[in-house]
Amino acid sequence: MWKTVVKTTLLAAIFMAGFAEAQLFRTKDRMDNIEGFDDRKFSYGFFLAANNFDYKLVLDPKFGMDGQKSLVQTKATYSFGAGLIGKFRLNDNFDIRFEPGLQFVEREVIFDTQSNSQYSGGTTAYPPFPKRTLSEEDKLRNVKSTYVDLPLLIEIHGDRWYNSRPYAAAGVNWMMNLQSNSDAADDNSQGLFRTTASNFAWSAEIGIQFYFSRFKLTPGFRGTFMMNDEMVGDNPDTPPYWSAAISSAKTRAFMFVLKFE
Repeated sequence: MWKTVVKTTLLAAIFMAGFAEAQLFRTKDRMDNIEGFDDRKFSYGFFLAANNFDYKLVLDPKFGMDGQKSLVQTKATYSFGAGLIGKFRLNDNFDIRFEPGLQFVEREVIFDTQSNSQYSGGTTAYPPFPKRTLSEEDKLRNVKSTYVDLPLLIEIHGDRWYNSRPYAAAGVNWMMNLQSNSDAADDNSQGLFRTTASNFAWSAEIGIQFYFSRFKLTPGFRGTFMMNDEMVGDNPDTPPYWSAAISSAKTRAFMFVLKFE
């Protein structure tokens, strides 16, 4: 999948470079493209995104840490997304954007928690449990997610300079995970890492808008950060090798987006 993301990004860069000289540096006798485009009250488009999703983990000091060593690690992966754009013009410098999309994500969570067997006699916060020798399959969880991402953004942009203008945007997201498995009876003891279905996040974005003769192209960089804990705890009778080692797990994502309007 990462090869596809890299190819898409390279093609986008080549495409932008091919027009950069005409758009930004040939200023003599050049007319502004699609004049009046941003004066419309409503406009529409679509976007493509190359993403890097990871979890920000806060570990339990007893089951998730061994001194200064973290017993749980995550591995980020590259993925992709796509969606639609709806823009509502407020004034010359502010717009409201609604950009619903799908984000296809795959991450790894690695549990090096065999040392938690030392607590099998029980603690003040955890009952006794049978020791378990963790196999390689027990230590690795491949977490797949499909997010229905519904961000509502306020965009501020500068004045148009020939056929380009900079912008910044920020807002909130509601993100539904279609592969959360939150209601499943199985948990990590059967190899299933469960997460919440309904989530809330905030996003920030910067980029430059380029105006061509027939459309507007916007490359930008967006960061999305989950506000709620996404992890669903293991069942009460499951040993503390997995979710007990994590106090919270929140998604953080960085995206390169290409918007066409």
